[in-house]
Amino acid sequence: VLLSLQLFGTIVWILVAATQVPLPLLQGWVMFVAVTAWFLSIVFLCVFLFSYANRIAINWNQTDFLFHGATFIFYFGAFLLQAATTSLHHLPRKFNSTTQEKLLSDHEYNISIAASV
Repeated sequence: VLLSLQLFGTIVWILVAATQVPLPLLQGWVMFVAVTAWFLSIVFLCVFLFSYANRIAINWNQTDFLFHGATFIFYFGAFLLQAATTSLHHLPRKFNSTTQEKLLSDHEYNISIAASV
């Protein structure tokens, strides 16, 4: 489970970083969640890989449940924000400009859809 979390977290991280980030507040939270969950899952993996779990007297089942529950909640919130950013692709990038450049280009729109999923 931890390796799949790292893999998909890395993919989201790369996909969001590949866009021009037209709405930094929304996509900044998505990046924060992806990077933080990725880092914490590596720490969690190292705890079990190097047998620190045997030395630390806590309920690891409960800790694992809480970690994945919190990660689910944060990733779901990040999904909603990324999907909201994707849904605004047709809006103009600059409201006072005479050019009709969209908020997300077609390529960025496709990347944003992939990051949402």
